[in-house]
Amino acid sequence: MRQSGLILHPTSLPGSGGIGALGQAAQNFVDFLASAKQQLWQILPLGPTDFGNSPYMTISAFAGNPLLIDLEALRDQGWLPADELVDIPPAGPRVDFEAVIPFKARCLAKAFLGFQEKATAAERAEVQSFRQAQGHWLEDFALFVALRETREEKSWNQWPMPLRMREAAALAEAKAALRDTIDRVVFEQFVFAQQWQALRRYANDKGVKIIGDVPIFVAYNSVDVWANREIFRLDAEGHPTHVAGVPPDYFSPTGQLWGNPLYRWDVLAQRGYDWWVQRFATTFAQVDMVRIDHFRGFEAFWEVAADAPNAIKGRWVKGPGMALFDTLRQELGALPVIAEDLGVITPEVEALRDATGFPGMKVLHFAFGGDPNDVHLPHRHTHNTVVYPGTHDNDTTQGWYTKLDSKTADRVRLYFNIDGHDIGWQMLTAAWASVADRALAPVQDLLSLGSEARMNTPGEAKGNWGWRLLYWQLNPEMALRLRRITERYGRALPEEAEAKKSDANDAAVSPLD
Repeated sequence: MRQSGLILHPTSLPGSGGIGALGQAAQNFVDFLASAKQQLWQILPLGPTDFGNSPYMTISAFAGNPLLIDLEALRDQGWLPADELVDIPPAGPRVDFEAVIPFKARCLAKAFLGFQEKATAAERAEVQSFRQAQGHWLEDFALFVALRETREEKSWNQWPMPLRMREAAALAEAKAALRDTIDRVVFEQFVFAQQWQALRRYANDKGVKIIGDVPIFVAYNSVDVWANREIFRLDAEGHPTHVAGVPPDYFSPTGQLWGNPLYRWDVLAQRGYDWWVQRFATTFAQVDMVRIDHFRGFEAFWEVAADAPNAIKGRWVKGPGMALFDTLRQELGALPVIAEDLGVITPEVEALRDATGFPGMKVLHFAFGGDPNDVHLPHRHTHNTVVYPGTHDNDTTQGWYTKLDSKTADRVRLYFNIDGHDIGWQMLTAAWASVADRALAPVQDLLSLGSEARMNTPGEAKGNWGWRLLYWQLNPEMALRLRRITERYGRALPEEAEAKKSDANDAAVSPLD
């Protein structure tokens, strides 16, 4: 089935609170997708972000980001007093994280107090049931957050040795002393999960599937590393010996030094890749499909010394290969996965991707270096592929096009037989026309926005992840234009499926009722 959709991380949704949330604005975006006959909504990782606010450097691979919690829903439930929703950060075109983070923290703390005072027995039982079901990650996460909030040292490798080494007595003492904070963190994760699942059901009922994102690596300063030191390459004191990155590429002449700790794949193999099985199981419980970021790292990853100034001097080291994905299929069944196979791709990486059966990615921005056999050019696309004009790591199409040299811009216009006056829509149309089974475009390209709306610039630590959609920017005329392109190239939900979906929705009680 041919499908299409849009990329928009929930933080970029419009609305009050200074940052996108999982409430009415999110449902409105789903409604826009449905009216435009889109079947896919791609997001970035949903985890709780840390310094730099990157969704690819979170403090947990399992938890949800409390910044996305819809405060108005908590108000409507009677847990958050209405007078707390004052001094709200402005709903401008960018997230002001410095204002949003303390505002949300204050409101969520008040909501937890309201829950403690007003929750019914059934509501308390729901939280307890959630806590038990997610205990394999939630208890460690809640303690980790509580320790970070109450200690000056925000990085776990600076904590006293008993806590750093997770000595049983030290953990028990911390849990007893920080019980209220731990309970609040559990409450926040419950609310996030409740709101996210309601939004996912709403999307699915509209015929929209959500594509999530699993970064191959986790952040060093995360509960994942603190609670699972044995599966990471660390020294006796818990410091990384080597870290992850990529060699010089399209994005950076010095490569990208990510700094994530590397896995001990031998230990994971002996344990049946249990941590990865849990990670994918949790993710598939949240979304309908998963994009694996840096898929090539499962075949071989770029290892850099932990004290290196950049990623130039590294080496390729073999990853787990097909053994991991065989185990995941044995444990979880079918794996609806997209392999992000960009960057330095070798025949071995292609062989692993093909062995898994996962579709790879093609990015039109990468196609016009002058080689007529470039695999990113539409005439080289294959069916089992996902095509993008650009991704969250690229400039917007408008920004990209305005920065092209004259020869490259000529190649773009000549190849597509366009004049470039409406390049965002023209490149989207080219992606939708591709033989690739799936096509996705950033929302910024529908709006013909320039580089000011870029989501991320790889290699730059500041100024990323802040772009926001404004209420008025997506409108019915735009939905109709996108719908016509989608129908023209056979990517709309078939009419018979649309009719069945409508009948089912009419007969069902809304999960939000």
